[in-house]
Amino acid sequence: MDLKNKRIAVLAPVAWRTPPRAYGAWETIASNITEGLVARGWKNVTLFATKESVTSAKLVGFVERGYEEDKTKIPLVSTSLHISKVMEQADEFDLIHNNFDYLPLTYLPFIKTPMLTTIHGFSDPDILRVYHDHKDAYYVSISDSDRDPGLPYLATVYNGIDLSNLTFRETPGDKLVHYGRIHMDKGTHLAIDVAKKSGRDLIIAGIIQDQQYFDNLIKPHINNTSVKFIGPVNPIQRDALLKDAYAVIHLNTIPERFGLVMAESMAAGVPVIAMDLGSCREVIADKTTGYLVNNVDEAVDAVAKIDSIDRKKCRQRVEENFTIDCMVSGYEKVYEEIFRREGKY
Repeated sequence: MDLKNKRIAVLAPVAWRTPPRAYGAWETIASNITEGLVARGWKNVTLFATKESVTSAKLVGFVERGYEEDKTKIPLVSTSLHISKVMEQADEFDLIHNNFDYLPLTYLPFIKTPMLTTIHGFSDPDILRVYHDHKDAYYVSISDSDRDPGLPYLATVYNGIDLSNLTFRETPGDKLVHYGRIHMDKGTHLAIDVAKKSGRDLIIAGIIQDQQYFDNLIKPHINNTSVKFIGPVNPIQRDALLKDAYAVIHLNTIPERFGLVMAESMAAGVPVIAMDLGSCREVIADKTTGYLVNNVDEAVDAVAKIDSIDRKKCRQRVEENFTIDCMVSGYEKVYEEIFRREGKY
């Protein structure tokens, strides 16, 4: 049987629409996997996502809207309904590609269909109890650095982004930019420090994930001139934002799992200054597509050296490593290995 005739179910989260209107990293990747499979000739791909999701594959949904977009809904109820309904149909597929964390793993004893889980990050150490309880399952990591030593990974497959909505611009803007989740983990407050010390204006974009953090450490510095907050951005707004960027500041305070922001920025030709934690050194080519730093002062020094970065090399790194086609090609090899182990290929 031709590999591309296999019936693939892509399980997306239901926090947001797939693809998301603005923020929604896991939904973005679930969408990119789905669309990438279809583009590469896979004939039987089904996306399980919210009912209002958009895809060129077959769409099956049981939840009207993402629970982050409809606050009248209890997240766990939407999650439970969505996953359980997918599992009810498991026999209709040759493989379930799970992009919805640990909960689907708890159904493995009750279904015969193999499941591949892309681990997009461990939100809390306690969820490892579920992963460790299913060590015979199939796992993929999104970076070499974001792995648990107790799990049997099949491969690392880097996230792939859609280059069609990221315009490469050889001429830099004049602003520092920080975008993504507004949270201590992402170091928004450190980006403000870098902007002030380097004497450059800063634009902050993204969802406020920790309101207290925003109110206490971010909001007091916002003046709509030297420090501006514009809220979440959709792909069109993000492209316009990156047009204004001299550099993107990504001073994560915890190890980065992959970092879509870094890949997106480089795709637009914008160098990234990132904290040397986790996957940052896998995504950024230090001193070639940006700078890896260890503190604010090093980041300020890096801002002064941004002109030495060839913006074409930023785009080239993404084209060679972090496109949808690169990602799906990686997953095709993983799928083939799973089917081989299952005696189905």
